[in-house]
This record gives sequence, structure tokens and C-alpha cells, in this order.
Amino acid sequence: MQIQAKQPTVKAPTETFTGDAWYDVIVSGVPPSRVRVSVVRFAPGARNAWHAHAVGQTVHVTEGLGRIQARGGEVLEIAAGDTVHTPPGEWHWHGAAPDHFMTHLAIWEAPAEGPESEWGEQVRDAEYLGTNPPQEG
Repeated sequence: MQIQAKQPTVKAPTETFTGDAWYDVIVSGVPPSRVRVSVVRFAPGARNAWHAHAVGQTVHVTEGLGRIQARGGEVLEIAAGDTVHTPPGEWHWHGAAPDHFMTHLAIWEAPAEGPESEWGEQVRDAEYLGTNPPQEG
């Protein structure tokens, strides 16, 4: 057993996030484990870009109110206690509601080989607000 030191909080990069978001890495599995867990905190209106995970991802909201969308699907509201699983390769985004903070656990597994995630374009305001369908890409 080993107590691991808390890592510094990281400001989410503007290349893959719109608005202000921060994350804390909780677990970055040591082989043979490939599990990854981060706490992600989104300011109102903040969200990540379209992305897909090679082995899927689970998001568990711990506080606040947020939004999540799979490519081609509706923008869904998520709240504290909600858990959402996206299967391997499914393009999606998640973030805070326009007028609420949102914090979630992001849980995923790295593949045995290759990249963990693929990042796409930023989520346009019309997509985020649910007023315009997502562009294919």
C-alpha cells in the first residue's frame, strides 16, 4: 500500500477546452493497470472539444449542472449523481451548463497500444446551446 502525493491542479488547455476548466489527476494506472481517473471542474459555459476514447469513458457528476452530447445526438443535461458511459470510439463532449459550475470524475482506460483519446474541433456555441446540429467531422 502506498499513499500517493496529490499532484498540482492543471488548467485545461485552450486547444481542447472552451472556457475555464481545471483538472486533478487522481489515478494514472501503473502497468499492468491502464485505468485513468481525473476530477474535472468546469466554470459556467466551459466545455471540452469533440473527442473519442479508444476504450470508452465514464463520466460521473459530483456537483453542479452540466451538459453532454454524443455526435448526432441531443444535448443532454447532467447533474450531481448522474453517470454517463460513452463506448469506445464514440465522439462526444461534456461541460458545465451556461449558468452553473459542474464537477465530474472522468474515468477511462488506456488501450494496450496506441493513443488513449483522439481530439477534434471545438464545440461551437450553437452546438453547445442545442440550437444547431453538430457538424460532421
